Amino acid sequence: MPMRILLAVVALCAAFVVRPMAQSAPRRVSLIVTNATIVTMDASARVVQNGAIAINGPDILAVDTAAAIARQFRATRTIDARGQVVLPGLVNTHTHAPMVLYRGLADDLALMEWLEKYIFPAEAKTVSPAFVRAGTRLAALEMIESGTTTYADMYYFEEEIARETRSAGLRAVLGQTIIQFPVADAKTPAEALARAEAFITAFKGDPLITPAVAPHAMYTLDAATLRAARQLSQRHGVPTLIHLAETRDEVQTSEAQHRMSPVAYLDSLGFFGPGVLAAHGVWVSAPDIALLENRRVGISHNPESNMKLASGTAPVPGYLKAGVAVGLGTDGAASNNDLDMFEAMRTASLLHKLQTGDPRVLSAREALSMATIGGARALGMETQIGSLEPGKRADLIVVSMRGARQTPLYDPISHLVYVTRGDDVQTTIVNGRILMRDRNVLTLDESAVISEAQGWATKVRAAVQQP
Repeated sequence: MPMRILLAVVALCAAFVVRPMAQSAPRRVSLIVTNATIVTMDASARVVQNGAIAINGPDILAVDTAAAIARQFRATRTIDARGQVVLPGLVNTHTHAPMVLYRGLADDLALMEWLEKYIFPAEAKTVSPAFVRAGTRLAALEMIESGTTTYADMYYFEEEIARETRSAGLRAVLGQTIIQFPVADAKTPAEALARAEAFITAFKGDPLITPAVAPHAMYTLDAATLRAARQLSQRHGVPTLIHLAETRDEVQTSEAQHRMSPVAYLDSLGFFGPGVLAAHGVWVSAPDIALLENRRVGISHNPESNMKLASGTAPVPGYLKAGVAVGLGTDGAASNNDLDMFEAMRTASLLHKLQTGDPRVLSAREALSMATIGGARALGMETQIGSLEPGKRADLIVVSMRGARQTPLYDPISHLVYVTRGDDVQTTIVNGRILMRDRNVLTLDESAVISEAQGWATKVRAAVQQP
């Protein structure tokens, strides 16, 4: 064979050898979390033993075994999560974040007595932009430390909550509250609606903040304002957050005034539809549940708050059987009294077993689903968050399974619901950003936040002291 032909053949063979090697070079990414048990909460409920997650910027690129991820990717930063479980960040579908500053202010009371004699008067004397900022920082610190990465909120001065939430690095659906009587940030419902529209305009399109409209409840607003609030949401394509059928008294009031249930009344106003998240939904009938499912309304189940205020037990098994999107919430820390979503999961599962007499009702897997992908569905965010899958936002937490209380470990999902507490969370990541690493919060000054909250507690105590 002539030399030039031989050289050409050799060059051609070399090209075929080199090209696959070049194509298989590992891709550079910003973060890999590796050597963990990964609970994905995806459609197939995949659990990956000795798994890893490749993250680039805000996005999840791949979820696979540690060996497979190591072959495909190289990271600027790596977290070794050996002996730990990685799962989607928890989604708290109902809070009033700044109300952490009222934690323990009034306990062992029914809802309306608690609201009318203690909370509403305390808010009238103490709520301000500075109060809201301090309370949001404290709530954000607690949520980061206990594994919540997304929360839904209803309160006043919501633009202040948005700024503090974004600064702390959390994701949130934030509803500017609309209520009939004068409050700290609006003297009339019309003023509150104007504030809500300005808030939407300021934060729409933000990567972490989803603005929303939050009409308080059917019993604190007239029909015209309820319609206006919902129409404002629809006009801007943002969620609507509302309290619904929380107590028996609310149902009795609705039936006396409107001759229909709270669900039926709101539906008669054209209020319901996709994008509405209703908190509580305790006192509902089978026709109410069917209507909510038909209108594609999400429900936030708040078992601890409902139990503590003796409001009742929401028919969660009925909601789930009907196909209603149900998420878990803590409610505000003034009525819970914490923001620990692991506690909410465990309480929900045990409550419904006891209430129905069926130990199979609301299994550990279903409770974990409600706190992750179920909460995302209730908020209409299931394509972005709630499970660990390529293409979704990199919102995840790392939970230690090394302690005596976590030993032995047979089923990670069982442990996450029936054993784990918020302070077992070691690392919290939102949108690819590490907010807490090995229990060290990186986006907030813990001592400063707590000191500021203690100062506000002194002011609250002085404001609510009886003469």
